[in-house]
Amino acid sequence: MVTIEQIKQLREETGVAVAEVKKALEQANGDFEKARDLLRILGKKVFDKKTSRETKSGLVDVYLHSNAKTGVMLDIRCETDFVAKSPDFKTLAHEICLQIAALKPLYVAESEIPAEVLEKEILIYKEQNKDSAKPAKILEQIIEGKVNKYKEEICLMSQKWIKDDSKTIKNLVEDAVGKIGENIEVKRFARYEI
Repeated sequence: MVTIEQIKQLREETGVAVAEVKKALEQANGDFEKARDLLRILGKKVFDKKTSRETKSGLVDVYLHSNAKTGVMLDIRCETDFVAKSPDFKTLAHEICLQIAALKPLYVAESEIPAEVLEKEILIYKEQNKDSAKPAKILEQIIEGKVNKYKEEICLMSQKWIKDDSKTIKNLVEDAVGKIGENIEVKRFARYEI
């Protein structure tokens, strides 16, 4: 039997609707960790369903680091002006600005990386390993792994979140979509540094 206190606690931790929290706790037989995982799965399903919807509203968030030498401008979109003004959406935008300031991504997503940039990286990795005695298949796997790591480092959505490295920025956005109930899209950003 799930208690009101359990529902209240998980609701405060996740921000998900009370009915969904209750359902997740019931499915998990009161196990908080399992219920959290179920809510994350639900958030992913909601995210997949909502991504086809158009993002016509949003906001431009600005972050200036305390030393006044690093600044970020972020264009983040949602479906309605109501959500764009909500504290949850503003918090998400701020967290993404902090991420950009800290980890210096170059692109929003992997699809934006120009082919010539990837080709140049592949050539560098091949050159680094040209004298290796490893079999060609192993070298290909090493290079592929390095290219994937490079993409992860330079793409905002695939970076590990600075406040919780068990999540990527894409996971953070998916969680927000599940909580807010609208499609959210990071359109673009600019990072300045002196």
